[in-house]
Amino acid sequence: MEFTVEQVKIMDSIIARYPRSRSAVMPLLHYVQSIDGYITPRGIEKISKKLEISTAEVTAVSTFYTQYRSEPAGEYHVGVCINTLCAVMGGDAIYDSLTDHLGIENHETTKDGKVSIERIECNAACDFAPVVMVNWEFYDNQTPQSVKDLVDAARAGNPPAPTRGPNTLRTWKQNSEVLAGLSDGLANEGVSAGEPTLLGLKIAKGEK
Repeated sequence: MEFTVEQVKIMDSIIARYPRSRSAVMPLLHYVQSIDGYITPRGIEKISKKLEISTAEVTAVSTFYTQYRSEPAGEYHVGVCINTLCAVMGGDAIYDSLTDHLGIENHETTKDGKVSIERIECNAACDFAPVVMVNWEFYDNQTPQSVKDLVDAARAGNPPAPTRGPNTLRTWKQNSEVLAGLSDGLANEGVSAGEPTLLGLKIAKGEK
């Protein structure tokens, strides 16, 4: 199935941001992931043609960075940090409890397509260990029970707000679109959305 005319226009707008078109490979990967839910062969082929680079080059990027998935993710993709500090603070217990609760293992998705799980080596948030990320949004100082409650609420369509970030947890596809550089209008939400955080956005837009 081909991408729609509107989707191709958005791809072109992403490419137009960069002086060298090949620099758009990462945001384009996020964008096709926002459409298909993962990096599909048709997505790789389209990016290759748009950027005039080989499919091998596109695939090399998509397989190097763990934010890109080669199989469908759940609507809520849960990353449990099991690196040293998080592990000793309870990360391993969280992972074991969650896989048992969901009946899935690393890189698997629940049958209803709602939740997938991944062991993360480091979420770069050691001050708040143990940390869990859902669709790359932080949930700090978690416990086995709090994470089970989190995924149960997400599956029911009422996920709690991230510890840092927007007031509403976006789905996997929605967040992939944001990572592609498309605004969701939520940049001013959350505890981390103060003036210092938004200054870079204002500068990029040419605002004072």
